[in-house]
Amino acid sequence: MINQADRLWKRIIERGSNNGSNFKESLNLQSGASDEEFQLLEDTLGVLLPEEMKSFYRVYNGQVWVTGVNPFVRNLTLSPTSEIIDNWIFLQEEFDPDEDVEPDIEKELKSLLWNSKWIPIAVNGGGDYLCIDTDPSEAGVVGQILYFWHDWGNRSIEAKNIFEFVEICLNEEI
Repeated sequence: MINQADRLWKRIIERGSNNGSNFKESLNLQSGASDEEFQLLEDTLGVLLPEEMKSFYRVYNGQVWVTGVNPFVRNLTLSPTSEIIDNWIFLQEEFDPDEDVEPDIEKELKSLLWNSKWIPIAVNGGGDYLCIDTDPSEAGVVGQILYFWHDWGNRSIEAKNIFEFVEICLNEEI
């Protein structure tokens, strides 16, 4: 699985490099995450991290956002494990996990405004998060990727896992 993650990162960097020089440096990528960082994340969030996520983060442990950082895909900055924890704590305090959302939510998701088993792995700078779902409905799959839109109850499933999500993004028009 690490080979697939490594190939995806190479494609992300190659694609961005076609649009400008120093793209890799402008991503502000962090050294790969350690087993200890994964354990801290699992213990703090009370989840088991999907293997695809671990593989992806073993290559690079996200990005540190500073002015001028390029998104890794779409308009998203990939959060390092420490920032995932900070964002998760913020979302836990901000949203009532037991509050229901619109009844027409996608069938793969539990009908909750916020689920404490969602892992906020990326941000768009506008208060929205890309999350990994470790507690899907019976119709969903563990590891599915969803957008958590901060200003409305709709949640959208984007892919079955982080690898599929990155593939979709890499195949989009620039």
